[in-house]
Amino acid sequence: MMDENNLSSVEKTVRLQGHLVDSDIMSSVLDRIVSLEGKFRFEQFDIGRTNIDPSVTTLTVFARDNAHMDQIMGELTQLGAFVEDENVLVERAPADCVVPERFYSTTNHRTAIKMEGTWIEVERQMMDSVIVVSPDFKKASCRKLRYVKKDDCVVVGTRGIHVMPMEKSRKRSVFDFMNSMVSSERNITVFVRQAATIMREAKSSGGRICVVPGPAVIHTGGSVHLASLIRKGYVDGLLSGNALAVHDVETMLFGTSLGVSLESGKSVEGGHRHHMAAINYINTYGGLRGLFEKGLLTSGIFFECLKNDVPYALAGSIRDDGPIPDVITDMRTAQERYIELLEDVDLVLMLASMLHSIAVGNVLPSYVRTICVDINPAAVTKLVDRGSFQAFGIVTDVSLFLRVLDLLL
Repeated sequence: MMDENNLSSVEKTVRLQGHLVDSDIMSSVLDRIVSLEGKFRFEQFDIGRTNIDPSVTTLTVFARDNAHMDQIMGELTQLGAFVEDENVLVERAPADCVVPERFYSTTNHRTAIKMEGTWIEVERQMMDSVIVVSPDFKKASCRKLRYVKKDDCVVVGTRGIHVMPMEKSRKRSVFDFMNSMVSSERNITVFVRQAATIMREAKSSGGRICVVPGPAVIHTGGSVHLASLIRKGYVDGLLSGNALAVHDVETMLFGTSLGVSLESGKSVEGGHRHHMAAINYINTYGGLRGLFEKGLLTSGIFFECLKNDVPYALAGSIRDDGPIPDVITDMRTAQERYIELLEDVDLVLMLASMLHSIAVGNVLPSYVRTICVDINPAAVTKLVDRGSFQAFGIVTDVSLFLRVLDLLL
């Protein structure tokens, strides 16, 4: 609380709403004001009376000058504070791929801007982008810098912006229950059962599920279970890289992955060339679809994708062997295809793939439910550190996870 007899020269009244106490948003707002040497005064604080009622608060923020206020509001905006009677500010982009110096950098949280007195929701929400307003000022969307064109109307500053951070609702769901710290010492079967419940709920409500599997799914013997989930209709899109497809075909041809028998767990003679032979086989027929149409792709993850019309995107890497014809080697095109497949997704399963998981996390809105499965806890940590706070981690062998999940579904 501030000293009424020592008011600062600049003040602004902001509003917050939602489950402010449960999610620690209110305490974060006050801490941020104090840490930035600002002051505050509560004008209103109505706490929700039931488990589903939101709280509403209005407080006046005091700063030394306009620059100080801009600094404070830059922080508070990210926590959901907004001024009701301010319209957003826009400036023209000076050149292609160049934005005004005071551009607003987006988060992955749902966001609205106030245009000419009307709040409009920003489309294609993703982090590390700018907000571009349509010429008629009726729509706004997130856009990567490389897609900004000269004279585009770009949002600047923090006026007229309402960020809606993810919050803990008092109306508990299965996913809310799962969203707690998980260690490798927990009963993993319990969490796999909850993951299965979430997947059933998503499908029963018409939601879309995308998977982001890494080659460890093949190496650990989990591919048969992922293929089963695709066959059962629990996968609506698959995003991965060259290695997953190569080792998927290697397994079909030789029963190995990286030259190691999936039955015995031992290296086989000449196995070191198996993945190269798989690439050569795929290239001979012009890609995975060519193999499938010739009747030569008879099992595995991509056989089920092609048989069940499940779209996939394979993004290239500088370390790829081959890569096979299906791999998108242009970074921009690959990212666009990822974003296209993630449109209106309800749930994402990230399966032992740190790099592709982080790439997907970077373009997902925070309200998309995300489950990250990896034997390495650092994979989940890195995902959250990049801003994907909604990601829930299950620390276990991915093959074990898929095996139990397949049995439950």
